[in-house]
Amino acid sequence: MTDEIQEIHPLFQGAPRTTEFRKLRKRIVRYVREAVEQYGMVEHGAKWLVALSGGKDSYTLLAALYELKWRGLLPVELIACNLDQGQPGFPATVLPEFLERVQVAHRIEHQDTYSIVMDKVPEGRTYCSLCSRLRRGNLYRIAREEGCSALVLGHHRDDILETFFMNLFHGGRLATMPPKLVNEEGDLFVLRPLAHVAEADCERFARAMDYPIIPCDLCGSQDGLQRQQVKALLDEWEANSPGRRQVMFRALMNARPSHLLDPKLFDFAGLGLKLTDKNIN
Repeated sequence: MTDEIQEIHPLFQGAPRTTEFRKLRKRIVRYVREAVEQYGMVEHGAKWLVALSGGKDSYTLLAALYELKWRGLLPVELIACNLDQGQPGFPATVLPEFLERVQVAHRIEHQDTYSIVMDKVPEGRTYCSLCSRLRRGNLYRIAREEGCSALVLGHHRDDILETFFMNLFHGGRLATMPPKLVNEEGDLFVLRPLAHVAEADCERFARAMDYPIIPCDLCGSQDGLQRQQVKALLDEWEANSPGRRQVMFRALMNARPSHLLDPKLFDFAGLGLKLTDKNIN
């Protein structure tokens, strides 16, 4: 990937020229391209609404998608969207100014879901579930208003793993966030092109690019969240056995219904033996 000014998207201008960063950037873009192709994300004439929270993951997603589009490898129209949820102290000018500077089409939506969450969630309970539902509902609406066929989210490999273990430990099911799904109304795709990308790579990339990171002070201020507990467990496993996360992620891509216990996925009752001379005699 060359970095002559005329050959890159403005999102990448000023990128570090170190070999380490070039390898990181190349790896992220390759993984995103692989996910887009592997899960058939591109539809003819597609327009994608890319959710931009201002966190490291959504910045990495936006940059990787525009890198692919800039190089003619992603034939879709992109529009970035930030949902300002009315959190006190939210730096409302940061993202509009950034998106204007890097020449990214965008929409900034102001919806005070913060007050609703604070009013509805009892003290001591976590905000994430209601906050997420309200945010997702607004993003669906915006995607429809913008004529988009897909909402694109910045969930990465580690998010997918954490969700799997949360469902396993607390939900009693084997499930996680898929790279591609259709919403309940059936009119929008939900895509996760960062599905193969490690969180640590998103962190290194966004910091190296010096993107203006905006922390989530709403849920980030709470202690004892189930996701934090699962993340700590995975961190411990990774520290004791480097590469464990990637091995577990590959397992999610290598499911064998006949070796699980769900009769809705595999016809155990219909299993039969092959007839041989020994069986007949």
